[in-house]
Amino acid sequence: MKKISMKKGKRTMEVTFESLGLSQAMLKALEEKGYGYPTKIQQEAIPPLMEWKDVIAKAPTGTGKTFAFGIPMIEHIDAESQELQGLILAPTRELAIQIGDELRGLLAFYKNIRVAVVYGGAKIEGQIKQLQKFPQIVVATPGRLMDHYKRKTLRLDKVKTVILDEADRMLDMGFFDDVTKIIEKIRNRRNLGLFSATISQEVMTVSWMYQRDEVEITVRPEAESRPDITQYSITVPPLEKVNTVLLLLRTMAFERTIIFCNTKAMCQRLSDDLRRAGVDADCIHGDIAQQKREKTMRTFKEGRLPVLIATDVASRGIDVDDVDCVINYDVPQENEYYIHRIGRTGRAKKKGVAISIIGNFPEQAKLDEIAKYSHYEIQRVKFLDDGTLVEEEVKKPKPAPRRRFR
Repeated sequence: MKKISMKKGKRTMEVTFESLGLSQAMLKALEEKGYGYPTKIQQEAIPPLMEWKDVIAKAPTGTGKTFAFGIPMIEHIDAESQELQGLILAPTRELAIQIGDELRGLLAFYKNIRVAVVYGGAKIEGQIKQLQKFPQIVVATPGRLMDHYKRKTLRLDKVKTVILDEADRMLDMGFFDDVTKIIEKIRNRRNLGLFSATISQEVMTVSWMYQRDEVEITVRPEAESRPDITQYSITVPPLEKVNTVLLLLRTMAFERTIIFCNTKAMCQRLSDDLRRAGVDADCIHGDIAQQKREKTMRTFKEGRLPVLIATDVASRGIDVDDVDCVINYDVPQENEYYIHRIGRTGRAKKKGVAISIIGNFPEQAKLDEIAKYSHYEIQRVKFLDDGTLVEEEVKKPKPAPRRRFR
């Protein structure tokens, strides 16, 4: 890896969560969780859902679909009411649990909004106790929701928004009859959202039956006009991440580096650790006063600060010449965040370097998903004992010995 000089690239207007007209409670929650800006599916789906329009959206896994429908649903909830107002159907219990966890993560600054998750394969009594707490949002698999409806442990007459996540998979699994029965029982709904990786004939049928003047959305990974960025990943024990950053900065000829962390706390901690180790580094995140952030950015732009550490939120305004390298201290939470992060280098037809530090299996799995989504080639590397960074050889399985037949 050699030192690289780059010129300023052309910027485009970024859509922000603020520009989508979200409440202060939602904006605080998103910032707290380290979400810097809306992904494409969120930019396209949040406005029509906020306006109570029907939406049919085709987008790959990992594009941020959960927040695309979850944010408008939470924003529409009347917290003073104990009625069920939002319903999300998912094909599997694993996905239902994941959606529930992500929605609860957005409720830190809301009062009295509750989420219940109900699915098959678990004791129904515990789920009944959840429903007796009057959740305004329920995430459910279709079969278990029908069980609760028949038991009269929940009512659907006050539901305003219905979402089908992974609609193609759900209908392919044989839930068509349950799904249509559920939708027909929600007679006072104001909008219906269908989110799917593919738009199958069954999905189109549900749309034709129950949606009116729907907004159609299609999101594809960007493949054109890609910057020339060499991408690496290096796997280390979690406690060795800081030392790995120090080794990268000291052995590579980088004049200007941006390091991304997922949270404000990690951003500050890494900045403190690097400074204690003698690295000229500083950080920008939401808890730092605006005047201090502007001073740090000005110092970085002028080339007097070689290492800048940032969250995705704080990095929105970064437009700096000659960024040699981007380091992902944390693997980003959304696929598109990775594309935006590494796009800080390799501008104006110049070469850049992006390095992701992997500390555990979930991070590796997420990076593999990012590579599949973006069609990027991310080469695994390692440090030798003498501090040299080399590419790891991909070990191919040996072919099984051929048997001889007499």
